[in-house]
Amino acid sequence: MTFTEIVEHVGQGIDAAGVAVMVVGAVAAAVTVAASRTATDRYRRFRRQLGRSILLGLELLVAADIIRTVAVTPTLGSVAVLAVIVLIRTFLSFSLELEVSGRWPWQKPDDQPPAA
Repeated sequence: MTFTEIVEHVGQGIDAAGVAVMVVGAVAAAVTVAASRTATDRYRRFRRQLGRSILLGLELLVAADIIRTVAVTPTLGSVAVLAVIVLIRTFLSFSLELEVSGRWPWQKPDDQPPAA
């Protein structure tokens, strides 16, 4: 087995892990939400948990794309395609983070004291 084949398999494994995280996260969110008291609480909890699993899955998918592009096909065209994919997924991650937490990823949570 060559280095390229190994890296390709590693990339596919990380891709599969990213998809699995999203699927398992969606199922887990649906199961845990059933224990919520009110319909509004159920909706918010489901949305928050689903968003978190999608965020983690997207990060794994980006990592797999980077590994495959840099190690397997480091051509200018493949790097350009990777850049577009990373930009789209980064935008999705920022949007999901804003939806889930109500703040941008670089903002501190409200319960943290201000820096000195």
